[in-house]
Amino acid sequence: MINKINNEVIKMPNTGIVKYHVKLKFDVDGLVEKADIIGAIFGQTEGLLGPEMNLNELQKVSKVGRIEVNVDTKSNSARGDALIPMSTDISTAALIAAAIESIDKVGPFQAKFSLVGIDDIRAIKKKVIVDRAKKIVQEWATKTISEGEEMLKDVYDASKPGRLTTFGKAQLACGVGVFDSDWIILVEGRADVINLLRAGYDNSIAIEGAKIDETILKLTQGKRTIAFIDGDRAGDLILKELQGLVDIEKVYRAPPGREVEECTPLEISEILKDVEQFINDKINDTNTIPSNVQQIRNHHRIDHSQNQSNNQDQNSSITYNRNLTNQSLNKHNNYDNSDQKQSPDNMISKEDEEVISIVKKVFQEINETLEAMVFDKSMKRIVKIPISEIMKKISELKDGNLLILDGIVTPRLVEAANKSGIRYIIGHRTSNLKRTNPDVRVQTFSDMGLISQPISSR
Repeated sequence: MINKINNEVIKMPNTGIVKYHVKLKFDVDGLVEKADIIGAIFGQTEGLLGPEMNLNELQKVSKVGRIEVNVDTKSNSARGDALIPMSTDISTAALIAAAIESIDKVGPFQAKFSLVGIDDIRAIKKKVIVDRAKKIVQEWATKTISEGEEMLKDVYDASKPGRLTTFGKAQLACGVGVFDSDWIILVEGRADVINLLRAGYDNSIAIEGAKIDETILKLTQGKRTIAFIDGDRAGDLILKELQGLVDIEKVYRAPPGREVEECTPLEISEILKDVEQFINDKINDTNTIPSNVQQIRNHHRIDHSQNQSNNQDQNSSITYNRNLTNQSLNKHNNYDNSDQKQSPDNMISKEDEEVISIVKKVFQEINETLEAMVFDKSMKRIVKIPISEIMKKISELKDGNLLILDGIVTPRLVEAANKSGIRYIIGHRTSNLKRTNPDVRVQTFSDMGLISQPISSR
């Protein structure tokens, strides 16, 4: 019998009611066939051990199974083996084996039968079961150990500080988070950066001295900037120099007389505990639409809806949505021109319609994937990439026109897109777009009505 477990073939003895296999071999001085051997076994043992042990009778009550014989003939002799399955007790099996060994003729030819062995089929089956059980336990143990190691690795990785790197020609020490974060922390030296990494902040950079390198000025452009300075006289001087060159949102200080590198991670976390909330509040304030602009937009929407009230309800709804979407496309670029009158016929261009159509078509595909798509002017998709690779990939593109991403639209992204010729950017939300670029039109999914409200800035 063959079982398949996890695609592995395991041979099991076909026991049924069989308990023992009696195995014999024989040599005959003449040419004989299987039927001759079986006839000799039944005929020459009949009545030898009494009627209750005749093989015919035992077969009738299923105590003996079908006898299997293999014969190999060569020149004028034959030899082979026989297998007799039995479900009797071991004593009866032994008696029948001994009786078969007493056979000395097969037909007219001299013959010799010898017992090879009696196999306990139940013992063989038990061995197969035990071997399989061992393998099951081994697989379970391996899986458990792997899961345990994975859990330990996760815990260990969570406790490891962020990675230290450098930035700019001056090779200023910084955490890897300064490249992607919307806000950064300015500290005095490399040791301060390492200490902040231990506290869980990977978006700090060292200014390395009282003279502020131009690298710092470039990095802080378009980012919220926090200063975390030593609590000594030298810290006062550096802060004064910083405030003269960099737009510092808020200043944090180490305890009086101490340096940032001397603070424990717990002390740093306590000092900076409100920094993220402060940054979020600032971003939300920046993204809030001025009330006069909102009134003008609402006025356009009402007028447009009234002008279309005599049309079919479906056409009215489509036109209204286009009006709203077009205003959203101009949301980040045309505030200064929002008081200019626009007629409903001029509120949306053919290219805008194509952009809106493509965004609505791919929204479900890209939402919550952390991926980005770039389309050319004919609205054919050029590339689909993770948003972590978007800055590098955009710089290599030549024919991009529309960028749709499941992420945040930042000033750096707008600048990179502009250099590559991309005219439209659609994302989940915007971050810190202080100065708009007239060549790049920015919009969020919530502006287009694809989600109920914008995702809060963090």
